[in-house]
Amino acid sequence: MAEPSLRIETPLDVRLKETGFSPGHPLGLFAKAHKESGGIASFVGQVRGGQAHALELSHYEPITLPAMRDLAEKTAERFALDGLLAWHRVGVMTPGQAIVLVAAAAPHRRAAFEATDSMMDHLKSAAWFWKRERRDDGWHWIEPRGQDHADLARWKTD
Repeated sequence: MAEPSLRIETPLDVRLKETGFSPGHPLGLFAKAHKESGGIASFVGQVRGGQAHALELSHYEPITLPAMRDLAEKTAERFALDGLLAWHRVGVMTPGQAIVLVAAAAPHRRAAFEATDSMMDHLKSAAWFWKRERRDDGWHWIEPRGQDHADLARWKTD
């Protein structure tokens, strides 16, 4: 699924993807675009197997991408990043397919780890996506778990 003419936008590359993607290709290009950074941390979320046969993510198009960009800008500023990549799938996916790719480039590793973690906690619990999964007995809506909300609360700065 590599996109041969793929280019990474710097310092922020935020995308909604309606088709599948292979995380290794954009991650490699992101690392190449940030050769001066001391650390790059990344996270790939994928559709779990098990009881679910498919996962569907829908969203409200007028606000999703602008809100993701705003979140990326705030994250980059908070953690003094050199760059941030945030790609999120929408539509129907099957087990093993990538849902989300987040990567942060920073002068030091801790900032890259924390920025990636923060970005994922926000995307998981406070984002603009509705999730449902198809099981043997039909489609079921998925709500964030209590732990997801607790994870998000760690990043509040009041």
